Amino acid sequence: MTEKKKIAFYTLGCKLNFSETSQISRQFPSESFEIVNYKETADIYVINTCAVTGKAEKKSRAAIHKFKKRYPNAIIAAVGCYSELKSGKLHAIDGAEIALGVSDKFLLPQYFSNNDPESFTNTEEKIKFSDKNFIPSYSAGDRTRSFFKIQDGCDYFCSYCTVPLLRGRSRSDTIENTLVTAREIAASGIKELILTGVNVGDFGRKNGEYFIELLKKIDNIEGIERIRISSVEPDLLTNDIIEFVASSKKFLPHFHIPLQSACDKVLKAMRRRYDTGLFADRVKKIKRCMPDCCVAVDIIVGFPGETDYDFEETYHFIETSDISYMHVFTYSERENTQALAIREIVPNAERTLRSKRLLALSEKKKAAFYNENSGKEKYVLFESDNDNGVMYGFTENYIKVKTAYNAHLINEIKKVKLEKNGKDGIFTVKIVE
Repeated sequence: MTEKKKIAFYTLGCKLNFSETSQISRQFPSESFEIVNYKETADIYVINTCAVTGKAEKKSRAAIHKFKKRYPNAIIAAVGCYSELKSGKLHAIDGAEIALGVSDKFLLPQYFSNNDPESFTNTEEKIKFSDKNFIPSYSAGDRTRSFFKIQDGCDYFCSYCTVPLLRGRSRSDTIENTLVTAREIAASGIKELILTGVNVGDFGRKNGEYFIELLKKIDNIEGIERIRISSVEPDLLTNDIIEFVASSKKFLPHFHIPLQSACDKVLKAMRRRYDTGLFADRVKKIKRCMPDCCVAVDIIVGFPGETDYDFEETYHFIETSDISYMHVFTYSERENTQALAIREIVPNAERTLRSKRLLALSEKKKAAFYNENSGKEKYVLFESDNDNGVMYGFTENYIKVKTAYNAHLINEIKKVKLEKNGKDGIFTVKIVE
């Protein structure tokens, strides 16, 4: 009997990557492969990489180096966006024996199908997928929530973004096929779905279908008790979607909206498809329908041409907006993007200062949001991790909570009272029922 190969997976970047890593891992036959933690010794290490920013690219490269140095006799397979960006150069540059791009990474199990990974080290022999291919993915096995990829790629081509070049044009499956996968997730016992993608609001457009239609259908799937929308563009977040989420018993009051800048001049240079007026209307509509709703936003600081005045405009807009917190990204130059043609470059030191100011503002906004919810009763789905006798979960409006570890609470939704916000920014809760 042939001894099983040990294989470990390590993921960088977005929730989309986590769903795809999980999907790839399930394709390896259990009779030939044993999946182990990436901290353990394995025969094969699969690194799902990211290249959305210069920092992400650096982390991907460092991860490859780290695993190769730590496990010199193992096969390193670097897959995903960084591999796509380097277009087959990874073997020569970073020491990875196998490099597969965004769509090709789903072929990885085929590379090891004869249980002889050493024979698949030629990165020049790669099968190219078309942008039209959509491969559904979801995370499972390690959480009580599942990141469910319902869409991939993007047609927006914002001037700073390389994602359309890496992941291709926008595409998704039909509603019917998407529901089949959702029922498969429900059958596994997972209670919360997070609908994810590059531009989820664009779901179905090329099939003559609409995102709101999917939401209404997926709302009726038995077994799934909670559903979140991971991120949706402001111009695609319609009144119908907001009102439906507010009326649904399964969709949760939590929106993640990529604002990127709160200066209309900068938004136009970024080639975004909305202005601050539309964004403000979306937030007001959300809060009218769901006063306790968590509204998170993405912001990029230091975009070329962003003056001190432009930044202060962004800062004031966010300070006075009813948002809960921010993800702040420092602009980094990306190859083959139109922003490189803008000559007015913001110095790196200034980018860093602006980033720090917005991060401090984000903490202030988050503290205010948490204080507004202090003492209220919410529903929490508890997760399985045991962190030195403590377990965690999230309320419906995405407030992280903790309580003493109790195995009986795993994957259970409990009504709790938010009692005390700790120094770690996590609420201690009392279970009500």
